[in-house]
Amino acid sequence: MPCLLWTTGLSPKRTIWTFFVVVLVLAGIASVNPVEAQGSPEKRIALVVGNAAYKAGALPTPANDAGLIAQTLQAAGFDVIGARDLDQNGLRDAMRDFLTKANASGPNTVVFVYLAGYGVQYQGDNYFVPVDAQIANATDVPVEALRITDLTRSLAGINNRGSIVVLDAARANPFVQSNQPLAGGLALVDPDANQLIAFNAAPGTVAPQEPGPYGSYAHALAEMIRIGGIPIDVVFDRTRLRVSDLTKGAQISWNASKFKNAFTFFDRGPNPPPAQVSSYDDAAIRTKPISDFDERDAYFAALDRDTMRGYEDFLAAYPNDAMARRVRAIIAARREAITWRETSNADTPEAYWSYLRRYPRGPHVWDARRRLEHFEAALEPPPSFSVIEYDVPPPPPPEIVYVDRPVLYFDDADFGYAPPPPVVFLSPPPPDFVTLAPPRPPVDLYVLPAPVFVPVPEWVEPPRNVAPPENNIIFNNIHNTVVNNTVVNESEAAPAAPGLTTGEKLAGAAVVAGAGAAALHVALPPSVQKKAAVLQKQAPVAAEKPAPASIPSVQPQTQPQAPTGNPATHALPGANGQPLPPTGQLANKPQAAPAEKAQPSKAEPNTAHDPRTVAQSPLQSENPDAHMLPGSKGQPQLPEANAPAVKDESQIAKAPAPTTAPNAKPRGGGAAAKPDAYGLPTKPTAPAIMDNTPAKSSVANNSEPRLGNPRHVVPPPSREVAPPPALPREPHVAAPAQVPPPKPQVEPKLQVEPKIQAESKAQAEPKPQAEPKPRPQPKPATVEQQAKRPPAAEKKKCGAPDLPACP
Repeated sequence: MPCLLWTTGLSPKRTIWTFFVVVLVLAGIASVNPVEAQGSPEKRIALVVGNAAYKAGALPTPANDAGLIAQTLQAAGFDVIGARDLDQNGLRDAMRDFLTKANASGPNTVVFVYLAGYGVQYQGDNYFVPVDAQIANATDVPVEALRITDLTRSLAGINNRGSIVVLDAARANPFVQSNQPLAGGLALVDPDANQLIAFNAAPGTVAPQEPGPYGSYAHALAEMIRIGGIPIDVVFDRTRLRVSDLTKGAQISWNASKFKNAFTFFDRGPNPPPAQVSSYDDAAIRTKPISDFDERDAYFAALDRDTMRGYEDFLAAYPNDAMARRVRAIIAARREAITWRETSNADTPEAYWSYLRRYPRGPHVWDARRRLEHFEAALEPPPSFSVIEYDVPPPPPPEIVYVDRPVLYFDDADFGYAPPPPVVFLSPPPPDFVTLAPPRPPVDLYVLPAPVFVPVPEWVEPPRNVAPPENNIIFNNIHNTVVNNTVVNESEAAPAAPGLTTGEKLAGAAVVAGAGAAALHVALPPSVQKKAAVLQKQAPVAAEKPAPASIPSVQPQTQPQAPTGNPATHALPGANGQPLPPTGQLANKPQAAPAEKAQPSKAEPNTAHDPRTVAQSPLQSENPDAHMLPGSKGQPQLPEANAPAVKDESQIAKAPAPTTAPNAKPRGGGAAAKPDAYGLPTKPTAPAIMDNTPAKSSVANNSEPRLGNPRHVVPPPSREVAPPPALPREPHVAAPAQVPPPKPQVEPKLQVEPKIQAESKAQAEPKPQAEPKPRPQPKPATVEQQAKRPPAAEKKKCGAPDLPACP
């Protein structure tokens, strides 16, 4: 650089000054770039999964826990995607979607992953179990479950501000019920660089079963996240104290951190209330010797630090305290977990022999033996081998009793029940966060439950310098009560923070109501969303398919059928632009018969092919299957002038009956419907309409088979209903005496159901037949002879086995 400046013709003194100016400018640029990078908005993304509907045994809280954590993260400015009850393919696809999103999010991104459900450990690794997992043997674990190490290593390889992985999965699992069980709980692991890992229970221990609606760990974690201005390590340390408080010591959470960047979920406002935990953030409380605390505070000081050294100092200071047995159990579990972690990391026969010598009946005995079988080594330690050196000394004899079991529970009454933590370590919970209402059950596939959002205190502010996620209603209303029906309920919800005016609350309510309830739900991962859309499309199709050997049901009031052929021919009143029935007449009432106004005066017409009267049948409320329209659900249309015939059932010709008035009202009641040859159910209860007018012959239509209905009149169109399109021929009265019938396979016998005969005698007034019961046609001579028989003879000489059947 000086040589270059000397060639420009400057003097040596001027050259030196120019050189220093260039150096200062470059240094200023270098110093400004990090500031600009730090000043850019921070992005926050999260993946939340709650698996509860396991085939091996359902869990009551993980889905609700995931919904609570997802909502809390939304309030903290995270762009959250999540789902519940994912199978193996869905879980792997969701992980892949999230890793793709994390890679594209940029270097100024904080990642949060929360997994609730069943977790297992196998050969030093932790696995999250999908809902469809079938783990009968230990070797099924890596095939059926998702290894957490793959997720954490992938997140560590992404250039971002840090990642937080929370496993709310240390539970007594129902898998591998054999004499070679899996070790209980989760395995102790080391977090990767710039990463924090947290468990709901300490390594090697399990959380007790809880009835719900939320688990203690999710409840405590959501409470601590909502406290503004505390570092992330303090959040999880306080969570451990709150979990111990909620469970009376039966559950002790764990976390390990290498998170190097400063991070807070919320900011603290300018006028916070006086801190009840005045000395909690003081570094002296962490460095103060355990023996300097009194007995009660000493236990919580050791629990707050959660280190082997802290627990050992407590036993040395207070060996006879009521919490001494519990502390010994905590030390025993932690020592065994550290020993197994170093053993699995070494992964040599000597390492596994060393573990078996320390813990001949420990939780990981079968894991060690499985690895020794892999190495084809002896399953028992030989007399002499190279024992590896562990970071922790061997367990003292009194400690062995705590780990000579596959699973360690801290809810044993022998350990004593932990008292609530002193205020100096942990403040009491907020009044509105002591008891949380259960969320509404989700109705959509894979969608997480949405609890009622409890407002954060007024002095807690949204995080500054965070890019707000899109469509995040919770983030914009952290001081308002937000529920999933877009209602801000001030009377039923817990009291909000003081200082909010009614106008501010109403303004928040208006914002929420305008955004819609859909925005309050956590978005599904893209792959899960596609899968849910496919399943929702398939579900209605499966529901519409009729069951085998059953009559399909027709409910035009809820799901009108799409007719085949001419849609105007089968249009229901009020559908597809058709006019409604006359005023005061309802389609499902027996009195409704608007089509009778247009009938001829000398006879009641056969309304089997008039769709305008099908929906107005007086028996519509009896059996909806009896009113199935011709042409619906793929059925062929009936011939216009003919009635269908029923297979294996005799056709009865209609005998003349006295003429009735056209406005006569029909009566309800009748027999059950039977399907005809087209699969259409016939009118079960409407008896045949009889007329004393003799049947007239007409030209037969040879293009279609003649069926045995001696008469059929198509009524003129009503004033309210548009007439159907013109048919190939005019409506007429058909008498099939001139046309031979189709030859049936079996010669039918003339029979009449006694119930129908009794009804025809009892009724003084005829009833209109919307869809007559068609039957196979007998020979024409028999039909003609029976049609000319007077009504009196019909009543006296029919119904017997050797006589013609009655109508």
